[in-house]
Amino acid sequence: MIQIDRRRFLHALMGGACSAAAMPAFVPMSLASVPGDRRFVAILLRGAMDGLDAVQPYGDPLLRKLRRNLSGGPEKGALDLDGFFALHPALSPLMPLWRSGELGFAHAVSTPYRDRRSHFDGQDILEAGTGGADIGSGPGAEMSSGWLNRLLPLIPGARFETAYAVGTDQLSILDGAAPHASWSPESRLALSTQAQRLLQQIYESDAPFHSAAEAAIRISAETAMPEANRGARDAEALASFAADRLNRDTRIAAFSLTGWDTHRNQTAALSEPLEVLAQTILTLKRDLGRTWDDTVVMAMTEFGRTVRENGTRGTDHGTGGLMVMAGGAVKGRQVYGSWPGLGESDLYAGRDLMPTADVRSYAGAAISGLFGLSASDIETSIFPGLDFAAPPRILL
Repeated sequence: MIQIDRRRFLHALMGGACSAAAMPAFVPMSLASVPGDRRFVAILLRGAMDGLDAVQPYGDPLLRKLRRNLSGGPEKGALDLDGFFALHPALSPLMPLWRSGELGFAHAVSTPYRDRRSHFDGQDILEAGTGGADIGSGPGAEMSSGWLNRLLPLIPGARFETAYAVGTDQLSILDGAAPHASWSPESRLALSTQAQRLLQQIYESDAPFHSAAEAAIRISAETAMPEANRGARDAEALASFAADRLNRDTRIAAFSLTGWDTHRNQTAALSEPLEVLAQTILTLKRDLGRTWDDTVVMAMTEFGRTVRENGTRGTDHGTGGLMVMAGGAVKGRQVYGSWPGLGESDLYAGRDLMPTADVRSYAGAAISGLFGLSASDIETSIFPGLDFAAPPRILL
């Protein structure tokens, strides 16, 4: 009975002081290592980033006819990459990584999702890593776990709790049977010094709860953050926290960045999330230190946007999109993929960039190379239905 009262007290105290998003972190955890030094960071760009604006195919003469106000190429301030593609000015802080071969892109990529153009369905399929055949038919086995979670049991010699999901959004890419840890910058744990001492005294002889209390106090210190410039600071905090864990035993981290849905006034609306993405990648590089050399960062979005700009100087939900790849383990300074062209007959459904590759093939190439998974593991367990016969060679 005494133990039950202690539990109630602890839960009441924690529940009043913290957001629900932080609760998983109160479970005492010991992050275990995966054999090897390679790291993988997945960043989900929620809202469907316009890849045609982020990496502008200005060498295609039809781009100017389809977009009179957007994606103007070098003449509008974009930075030339290779004579055909140019980098959006807001991503200019990443140019040193491009020049050093630590930054690359894959254009005209997509998941198998087509035509329904729902952010929610698109994100579900991206995080599940499936073909999405059961979307709309209710919970099914195919959609019950995220592809990063299915990866964990397949890593030779791995012990569980090797992955970390960070952020304030629900992140299903790491959902599933394999245990993983999570952390949120929205955590609020305002424990006074007296409260901390009280917790420590109450649980002095109760090892499991003493450990939980210590974890809560430690997390409180880690999540302190100023209120000003919250969006950018959140992103930097996410990257910094992930880097801290990756410099220890963690080998896989995942988080999301929002703000990519640009139906109106895209010129202004897209700059900020691109700047945040650049800062996030640079924070990872800075805080990872030498670990950056063994790291692959992949930023992916649920689908692309329409090729033509709309009547409100924005773009609508499309199909083919862009993947961003960074890290010292990436064979960068390349825009991967087969360019489909922007002619009327080249477009998907007469409006979207035609996908020429499955976004999962790039993610599969990264995790198979980093963690020693077979092609069969990728095709049957991680990304069911993916043709992985000729994966892109994106790693050094």
